[in-house]
Amino acid sequence: MGFGQMAAALPRMAGMVLRTGWQVDRRALAGVVAAQVGQGVTAAWGLVAVNSVLTRLFANGPTGDKLREALPSLVVLAALSVGTALLSAWSTAMSGRLEPQVERAVSARYYEAVTRVEVAVTERPEVQRVLEAGKFGTDSARSMLRLSVGVGNVVIGMVAAAVVLASLHWVLLPMLLAIALPKGWGAVRSARRDYGSRLAWVDHRRAIASLLAYLTRPHAAGEIRVHAAGAKLLSGYEEMSRQTEAEQRRLARAQATTDLVAGGFSGLASFACYGLLWWLLSGGGLPLAVGGTAVIAIRNSTARLTSLVQQVNRLYEEMLFLTDTERATELAAEHAIPLTGVPLPSDVSVVHLEDVSFCYPGAAAPSLRGVSLSVRRGEVTALVGANGSGKTTLTRILAGLLLPDDGNVWWTGASGERVELRAAARAQVFAQVGLLAQDFPHWEMTAATNVAIGAGDRPRNMDEVRAAAQAADVRALVEELPHGWDSIVFKGYERGVQLSGGQWQKLGTARTRYREAPFHLVDEPTSALDPHAEIAAFESLWSLSQRGHAVVLVTHRLAATARADHIYVLDRGRVAEEGTHAQLMALDGGLYRRMYAAQAAQYGLAVPTGEPLPAPRSPSDRRQEPR
Repeated sequence: MGFGQMAAALPRMAGMVLRTGWQVDRRALAGVVAAQVGQGVTAAWGLVAVNSVLTRLFANGPTGDKLREALPSLVVLAALSVGTALLSAWSTAMSGRLEPQVERAVSARYYEAVTRVEVAVTERPEVQRVLEAGKFGTDSARSMLRLSVGVGNVVIGMVAAAVVLASLHWVLLPMLLAIALPKGWGAVRSARRDYGSRLAWVDHRRAIASLLAYLTRPHAAGEIRVHAAGAKLLSGYEEMSRQTEAEQRRLARAQATTDLVAGGFSGLASFACYGLLWWLLSGGGLPLAVGGTAVIAIRNSTARLTSLVQQVNRLYEEMLFLTDTERATELAAEHAIPLTGVPLPSDVSVVHLEDVSFCYPGAAAPSLRGVSLSVRRGEVTALVGANGSGKTTLTRILAGLLLPDDGNVWWTGASGERVELRAAARAQVFAQVGLLAQDFPHWEMTAATNVAIGAGDRPRNMDEVRAAAQAADVRALVEELPHGWDSIVFKGYERGVQLSGGQWQKLGTARTRYREAPFHLVDEPTSALDPHAEIAAFESLWSLSQRGHAVVLVTHRLAATARADHIYVLDRGRVAEEGTHAQLMALDGGLYRRMYAAQAAQYGLAVPTGEPLPAPRSPSDRRQEPR
């Protein structure tokens, strides 16, 4: 931004903050404005009263008579001091009430916009950088409001002083401006320099924060101690901190130079101002009382000017960060998932992908190429293939998180009515889906919230939470915790507990079950479970399909896929094979058959064509065996 752009942007951003304040609490904003105007009026009347006192004191006559004549003006000064104190207290109270509400409103607008951005767009580094930079300005709205109040106070006082000075003698006003301009230039220059440095180093700051976060996280404690990863992280932190310190030294040197130049010119202007005042007094062009008032006004204005420079410096800097937040909010709105669309059929029974291709931004090759498949309610559809074959990307398209670059995704009702994903109301698509990703979030919240957040748009129902946990075989575990469902499932908090990977996986499954969506998309749901728990988890998935749900299962455990109604084998983004387990095992040299045989060989088993890999028996099976 050039100086002119910044000067134009400041009123606009201040106006945005004030409009937000008007929206959230009109009474508090009106109170702040009234208090600031009142303080400006009292400042002006104070100078008028001072001039009146000095005029009477410098007049001819006995001292006693002059003091009696000045007494009313002195009483006015005392009353104005009390009024200023009351107005200042009122302004502080109203600002304290208004500031957090403005910060919340701006932050909520930013975070709501960010959570609605198309997932594919967030993969673009230039977009992610803007969205990330926007976080640093979410609290700047509060700071801008506070600083705007302070600047408004000072400006009103200086305007009042300028009016009084101009009324006393016209030449006093340009003198005051000559003192103000150099420091104003220095404030803007410093703010631009600091902002530029912060923006250039935003990724550096993120990296430092990330390094330090690992040091206190329980999940990294083992490697930090056993592998001496802590020493490596600290070494990296020290190196990056030294680079940051060098940047701070550069900024400090530049700031000192700017302060020296601005202060020097402002000092010369002050010297010239007092010299001109002396010349006017000595030449008789200005009464002595007026000269005394002018000295007081200039000294007060100079003190106010110092405060103004400091606050404007901060105000410009906060404005620049708030501009980042507004830019991120606008960018997020440009790439937001549409709020409207064609309603889905009321009885969606199948999702069909037709020749779908997709490539992530910046990727060298597509993740999916011409994929066609169908997912039906009442069936288990398995997706298998090597790592990187496109399975997870496929589930994200099925969930409506990604839109295909080519091809179509049809949501079809039992009556044959169908809607293409791009035209569909995405909120309705999301409502149809329960998603359990391989790296699902471990929310640092209570156990109850970690289940109920599976349907975050509806009030929590603890009976349904317990039922979902029971279906996921985790209810007994949670209810045996020291604080039961109110236990925070993360160490380091009061009531905090540590869960194992398998226990977390069960809790994630309960979260998906709580959602009760028609289509369940689960990615490696048993990777951390013991054999018996794994069998129970798969049985739970089969029971979902028997109740009319569609289950899309992404797994490398081919013993489980043997029972799937339909299996799609992906290879480098394409569907290489499809069919039932028996059909795929009948293909000589088939990819699925080779993978299945490789897993069976780990158990020393030779698996006949079409036969599932024997699964371990559960404890209940063994209890039923005859003795």
